[in-house]
Amino acid sequence: MCDEISCGYTPSNKPLPEVTDDQRRSFIKGVAALPLATVLAYPELAKAAGHNATEPVSIDMPSGKKAMGYIAMPATLPAPTVLLIHEWWGLNDQIKSVAAEFAKMGYIAVAVDMYRGQYATDRQGAMKLMKALDINDGTEQMVSWVDWLKNHKDSTGKVGTIGWCFGGGWSLNTSIATPVDATIIYYGRVNKSAEELATLKSPVLGHFGTLDKNINADMVGGFEKAMMAAGKTELTVHWYEANHAFANPTGSRYDEADAELAWQRTAAFFKQHLM
Repeated sequence: MCDEISCGYTPSNKPLPEVTDDQRRSFIKGVAALPLATVLAYPELAKAAGHNATEPVSIDMPSGKKAMGYIAMPATLPAPTVLLIHEWWGLNDQIKSVAAEFAKMGYIAVAVDMYRGQYATDRQGAMKLMKALDINDGTEQMVSWVDWLKNHKDSTGKVGTIGWCFGGGWSLNTSIATPVDATIIYYGRVNKSAEELATLKSPVLGHFGTLDKNINADMVGGFEKAMMAAGKTELTVHWYEANHAFANPTGSRYDEADAELAWQRTAAFFKQHLM
């Protein structure tokens, strides 16, 4: 079951990408590469990717609290940076492995942990964690991360945000709260007024599914009108004949072709605005 936040934690019944036992073992040992979609489709491969290529990082916030996450570093420095924001479940191996993929592409990538180590595997738990997140604390976390990445000793100073579902909404929230260089939203809540969008400085790329009953044409159309009213012209919206969470290979709504197309557009957008 899907709503405006995310889809239920139901594994996909679609055939997995073909991968041999030898490929699996070689990848886990860190001596072989596999396509991102294949990595994300196999929990043990996603875990290996996140473990091999990321390490925990925490930073101090003005309030005295800690912001937590995992960082992946590219081979060549200095580099532009990407801030990844998880779905409502919390930070998991899937998002860590996407951070690892961004590092391969030449970015310093931080997968944030907005729940500070907590993670849910069912809707009730995810809803509880999401509701427990204080909006001010969440905003402070994200603003602190953007500031940290801009001033990282190995950063070019450019920062992009990207999030999925719950994280898609927070990708937009972050870019409204503090200036960034590029914003990507995967089927996140975008019901903002022109007044709320006034502080947005970055170009925005949005990926949405035509079968999504909540993050739908009415909401996205309202967002497009609000952006125009706010004088924000750098907005690109792509629609896919797919449902909410179509880019998550571990879920029942996964659409391989649309996920791959969205990823290609994501990579091109960040390359254009961050590299």
